[in-house]
Amino acid sequence: MKTYESFAKHLETLLDGDKAIELVVEGWMPLSIERIGTTAEGHSLIAMAHTGTQNGDLMVDPEIIFRVDVSNDLHTAEPVTFRNDYVGVNQLVYRDIEKSTSDVNVRLKAELKTYARSWFRNLKNKGFFSSKAVRKCLA
Repeated sequence: MKTYESFAKHLETLLDGDKAIELVVEGWMPLSIERIGTTAEGHSLIAMAHTGTQNGDLMVDPEIIFRVDVSNDLHTAEPVTFRNDYVGVNQLVYRDIEKSTSDVNVRLKAELKTYARSWFRNLKNKGFFSSKAVRKCLA
């Protein structure tokens, strides 16, 4: 649970109250973060992706969608999808993140938790959480 709490804090720190942002740190792919909607149960969904272009098309490498839960002042953000356009991968932790969490891919859930932990650590080390990052509000 502490890991999911830390994911929620990182996402809120990066978004800083905005709906959609892009962060650019020289030498690295831009990072986009966007509140993309809510689930049927009312949980917020936040997409975070490094973006690039290939043949004029916007590509993500990777994109993780986090489902944010707020209960009793406890904020958690669980990674629920993983996508990488360059290699044609699109994975879902839950068969339908909009409606149910009963059909779960346990292996992928654990892998995404580990991956997201490493990704946030790398983003911090590369300067995305610092004043080195050029911030652009998209919405």
